[in-house]
Amino acid sequence: MATWQWIVQILLGLAFLMAGGMKVMMPKMKLAENMAWVEDFTETQVKIIGGLEVLGALGLLLPLVVDFLPLITPLAAAAGLLLAMIGAAYTHYKRNEMTMIAAPAVLGILALLIVIAEL
Repeated sequence: MATWQWIVQILLGLAFLMAGGMKVMMPKMKLAENMAWVEDFTETQVKIIGGLEVLGALGLLLPLVVDFLPLITPLAAAAGLLLAMIGAAYTHYKRNEMTMIAAPAVLGILALLIVIAEL
């Protein structure tokens, strides 16, 4: 595995671990102070989104740490995180928050790079 790939995979995993963990642990009302999009979702849906982000992050990080099931990495990046970022970009588009699309677009592109590198 190339050095750039390790770096991107670790940073992406940590970013999603923190973002997903925050969504899982904080109440929706607290999240709404900085994330207006949560108003479009129920508390349970926000927790599910956060849980999926945490699982995707673990899918990126655990194979690096334990050198086990490296196939999990592209599946976590593709099926989990890339699709989540497509959904996030669509949510911002639907809410007419065009300036907010950059973050999920960049994270989605990084996830796609990991998928391509792993295949």
